[in-house]
Amino acid sequence: MDNEQNKEQQLSKEDSFKLDLYYWLQALVFALVSLILIFTFLGRVIGVDGNSMYPTLHHRDMLLLQSAGYTPKQGDIVVLTKEFATVTQPIVKRVIATGGQTVSIDYDAGTVSVDGVALDEPYINEQMRYPDSQWETITDMTVPEGSIFVMGDNRNHSSDSRDERLGTIDERYVLGKVLFTLLPGRLFGGGK
Repeated sequence: MDNEQNKEQQLSKEDSFKLDLYYWLQALVFALVSLILIFTFLGRVIGVDGNSMYPTLHHRDMLLLQSAGYTPKQGDIVVLTKEFATVTQPIVKRVIATGGQTVSIDYDAGTVSVDGVALDEPYINEQMRYPDSQWETITDMTVPEGSIFVMGDNRNHSSDSRDERLGTIDERYVLGKVLFTLLPGRLFGGGK
């Protein structure tokens, strides 16, 4: 009799293990499908390539983006897909102005003004110098509706909207707003 009870206990332990394994696998599949749906429809993960956003972002930082339902706002850090010159990969920049706003860049004073008000920019790496590039000619502009004007935080080493080959960016080229870096986990605030 004891032998039969041991066999039944062993079988019930095996069944219990199988049932536990089934539930764990079911939870894992649900979690993976949820992550795939979230990253497909709501957000994305993208890596930083270069130093144009230094010191805010660093080369090879991994960024989590908000994609769905996002409208660019002044001060946001965004990822764009517009190709220009030799740039063929997504780029990361800060939104300086949105549609209808006027941007004015004064290299002598080292300031960027939007609608006549100089921006407080504690995030930039160093004071702007006159550009070396023959393409960085844009210093005054009214941003067309549905477009944005972007600049890197490392102004002296950034290809951005000052470059006439890129200029303003149609909002349809924006992949999303940077919410935070996955490693080391810095958070970013929005603009206005």
